[in-house]
Amino acid sequence: MVQTLDVPLDGSGRRIAIAASRFTESITRRLLDGAVRTLEELGVAGDDIVVGWVPGAFELPLLCDAFARTADYDGVLALGCVIRGETSHYDYVCLGATRGVLDTSLRYGIPVVFGVLTTEDREQAMARSGGAKGDKGAECARAVLEMAGALSVLRT
Repeated sequence: MVQTLDVPLDGSGRRIAIAASRFTESITRRLLDGAVRTLEELGVAGDDIVVGWVPGAFELPLLCDAFARTADYDGVLALGCVIRGETSHYDYVCLGATRGVLDTSLRYGIPVVFGVLTTEDREQAMARSGGAKGDKGAECARAVLEMAGALSVLRT
C-alpha cells in the first residue's frame, strides 16, 4: 500500500524569513504583500515573519544563506523579479539567483523557496504578482509552509 505524508498547511508556531530584492521593488512589494498576507492567513504570527532587503536578485542567495545559517527559521522565501533586457545579463542573474537559492536549501535542509519572477517584460511581472496570472508571492508562502510541514513529519 502506498503511504502518503499527511501535511496540514498550518503556519502556527512557524518562523519564516523573507529575502526581498529592491531592484524592481514595485513588483517585489506586490510579491511580499501576497506572501505576508498568506502566511498570516495560514497561522504564522506577524512577529514570526522577518523581512530583509538586498539590492537585487543576484544578492538574494547570500541573505537566504545568512537566514538559514541562524537555524532560527522554519523556511525562507526569496522574492524578486528579473525582467529580460537586451543583453545576456538576465541569464547570468537568473542562473546565479536560482542556483544560490537551491544550494542554500540543500546545504541547511530547510525550504528556501524561489519566488523570483523571470519575465520578458513588466506587464508579465505585474500579471504574476497579484494580477491576472496569479500571485506568486502567495504561492511561495504556501510552498514554504507545505515543505516545512513535510520536513517536520519526516523528522519526527
